[in-house]
Amino acid sequence: MNNKGDLGFHAYIRGIILFGFALLILGFIITDNMKYYIAPKMMPFIYFSIIVFFLLGILQIFRSTKKGQAEEEIDCDCGLDHQVKGPGWIKLLIYSIFIVPLLMGFMIPDQALNSQVAANRGIIYGSGMNLAKPVDSSTPRADQFLNDPEGYLASLESIDEDIEHFQIEDYYDEEWFSEYYKELMTELLNEPVIQVTDQNYLDIMTLLDLHLESFIGKELEITGFVFREQDFEENRLVVARFSMTCCTADAGVYGTLVETEDAHLYENDMWIRVRGTINKTEYHGYQLPIIQLREVTVVAEPESPYVYPSFR
Repeated sequence: MNNKGDLGFHAYIRGIILFGFALLILGFIITDNMKYYIAPKMMPFIYFSIIVFFLLGILQIFRSTKKGQAEEEIDCDCGLDHQVKGPGWIKLLIYSIFIVPLLMGFMIPDQALNSQVAANRGIIYGSGMNLAKPVDSSTPRADQFLNDPEGYLASLESIDEDIEHFQIEDYYDEEWFSEYYKELMTELLNEPVIQVTDQNYLDIMTLLDLHLESFIGKELEITGFVFREQDFEENRLVVARFSMTCCTADAGVYGTLVETEDAHLYENDMWIRVRGTINKTEYHGYQLPIIQLREVTVVAEPESPYVYPSFR
């Protein structure tokens, strides 16, 4: 293959790859499966990327034609050799970096993140605002490692046993606590049943962290998928939701403990709507809300399986 033919071939392959990514993203949008990967606020960037991929694909296809190569040679006129160098297997390896993910995107079924991902990432109880710090905070961590490397690494492995827990009230003061949460708390306390929705999910989790005592005895209704920690008792499970700020890479798992003698009837990843009374319990040294179950209903996965920060 001559120089021009080689350049034309590579330009053509690049154009096809760019078209492929544009069609893949377009397919996600048409089938409404983009919700599994991207937060709604990021959709303008997705639309922009489709346009860019299509335009760059058209440009590469044009470069692969004889007319395109001739015009490029005239415009460049630099006297340099633009041939793609290297053995064929290296070129194939480079293109496979783009082609393999593209094929996987078309072939692998789209689904929401599940309990297996939650187990790998770790679940956040409530809003994740419970804080902890090592007891020995007077010595810098670098010095701790240098003085006793093995002891420091061992302390990281058993950090659950060697940390001092702090209540969230130590870090939030009523003087600068958001007026929005004050109003929401007043509103919820006047409701006969606190309804946790996709829109207020993280806000209510925050309030339960901040003012758990005020909500003890209130009824709450919440929907999520079933998840269990390995050390859970048989009568406990978690109703969990993934929260996404940008994309699945930053997704976190937020869960609420539920206590019921029928917990064994509900398998991991099963979507349920639970209703019960708010109480408090201790788990790994933390004071957490727990729902004393009264009613449970198996439901279908919601149209939008994730919840999103309100940024209020």
